[in-house]
Parts: sequence; C-alpha cells; structure tokens
Amino acid sequence: MQPINLSDKLTKFATHWDPHVVGDYNTNDVMVVKFKGEFPFHQHENTDDFFLVLDGEMIMDIEGQEPQVVKAGELFIVPKGVVHRPRADEEVKVLLIEPKGEPNSGDADREPAPKPRI
Repeated sequence: MQPINLSDKLTKFATHWDPHVVGDYNTNDVMVVKFKGEFPFHQHENTDDFFLVLDGEMIMDIEGQEPQVVKAGELFIVPKGVVHRPRADEEVKVLLIEPKGEPNSGDADREPAPKPRI
C-alpha cells in the first residue's frame, strides 16, 4: 500500500484513448487515460461508465440529450445501457474505473484498447 501519483503516471505515455491501469479497486481497474478527438458512440450493457476529469475539459455526448461539459475536478457517470460518446477538443486527462475485462469500446466496432499496467 502506497500513494499513487496520477500526474506522474500520466507522464509515462503520450497516446490518446489508451487507458493504463494504475491500481485495483475490488474487482475493478482504476485507470488513467488521455483523450483528444472523439470516441465512437457506444454503450456498456452490464456496467456503468465512470469518468473523473483530472485536467482539461471533456464533452460527453448522450444519445437524445444535449452534450454535457465535464471540467477538471468533476466526474460523470453514464448508466449501463446508455449510448454515449466522450470527446475533447483539446487533450484531457481522465481517471476511469471499470470492471476488470470490460472493453473500453463497449459495443462499438472499434477494437478495445489493451490496458497495460503502469
């Protein structure tokens, strides 16, 4: 048991849409990721989707609703089964929590990103 410096972990990679596991929480992966651009619309049938913006600003598009702006220090939870798409005009740094083995792409045609541990 020791503190995990998220800022330090985020310096270890430069890619976007590439989550990296920084810790385990019960049966969940705790990850950091950098976004820029947009991810495809998708849904997760069996789990909610948790986003905590650490730095920057994310936009969450929810099917049938107005886009939601999520700023640093704010979190956004997408309930299971809801079609959504995260996006960012400029790079944003985000903490994610999701069940181990859950593909980040949900039901999208995009291939899931591997989740290396850093």
